[in-house]
This record gives sequence, C-alpha cells and structure tokens, in this order.
Amino acid sequence: MSMVKEGYWYGLPLVLLAGGLMGFRLYGSGAFFLILAVLILNFFRDPEREIPADPRAIVSPADGRVVEIRDVELDSRPARRVSIFMSPFDVHVNRSPIGGTVKQVSYRKGNFRMAMQARASVENEQNVFTIRGEDVEVVVKQIAGVLARRIVFWKQPGERLERGERVGMIKFGSRVDVVVEAVVELKVEVGDRVRAGSSVLGITNSNSQAGH
Repeated sequence: MSMVKEGYWYGLPLVLLAGGLMGFRLYGSGAFFLILAVLILNFFRDPEREIPADPRAIVSPADGRVVEIRDVELDSRPARRVSIFMSPFDVHVNRSPIGGTVKQVSYRKGNFRMAMQARASVENEQNVFTIRGEDVEVVVKQIAGVLARRIVFWKQPGERLERGERVGMIKFGSRVDVVVEAVVELKVEVGDRVRAGSSVLGITNSNSQAGH
C-alpha cells in the first residue's frame, strides 16, 4: 500500500529507535516504539481509490463518518453543509470532490475544539478552498481537531483538479466540511461511512450555475 512521504519521516526514526532498544535487550521499550511506528505508518497510508465515472458525481473529500448535514448559505445562495469526522484510524489524505479549477484558498487560525462538535466548523483552525466546476461550485473546509495541529494543502489557486485527485491531508484526527449548492441531490445521510474519492456525496443538477 502506498504512503504519504511524511509518514516515513515520522515512522522510520521510531523503527530505528525500536531496533536499537531491542539490540540492548530492552524488549519492552522496543516493542512500545515499534507498535507506535506501525500506528503512525498506518495513519499515513494512501490507498488507491476507484473514482466514479459519472461526471455529475460529487465525491467525498475525506474518509470518515457523516456527523452533520445542515442548511447554510454559499455566496448568499441556499446551500447545504456535509460534515465528515475523520478518526485517527481513517485514511487522512483528502481528495477533490469534483473536477474543476481551484478558485481560492484561505487559511484561518482558530481553536482546537473536538472535531465532532458543530462549533468546530466555525471556530477551529481550518483551510478553506473553493473548486469551480462546469455545473457547480464546491467549498471544502479542512478543519483541525484536538489532536490535529497540521493542515496540509498541496494545490494553488488557478490549478486544475480532476475528481478524486489528492489535494492534501490533516494529521492525526480531524473534520472535513463540504458545502454544496441546495440544488445538489445528496446521496448520504448522517451516520453514513464514506471514503475519499470513491463515495458519492451528491449528484449535480444540470440547472445549477457555478460561480453565479
């Protein structure tokens, strides 16, 4: 299974430390660091995903569980926010929900409340990026949680993205919000498990107009 390169920076020193401790017959301590290394390497895993072929599909940007669906506004237009909680055991690589162009990227400092809480969507540290597709505009919020203090985003405004393309990650437990226009037909409910790049959150309506 493939892995985000940062995983090697975190995991391999622990493997070497575990080996050194065991070399000095400190088996208990060595086993502890070896287990810790395995957990960290597992956290940074980056499996391949089968991307839905339907051009109308809006896919999940994150692995996890849908914890909230709420009516909001997107540029003064009716919209809905789908919130996905990512546990430390989920894959934490984030993907683009649609094909389109990165319209803007905005990093906001904030608190580190529990990612399960609704207030986390507004108050927590987050990176917000907007993707403009042919028929719809989607806003994604990478939100830090209690453990996650490092949000990574690999793209720049103006870059073209494919649906399901890797765009970044949040380290060690977090939350991702997806804001879509109200005309999008949602295909998920609160409590559903979703996978980044392969689970369909909603289907775009041909009457929706991105960026208008």
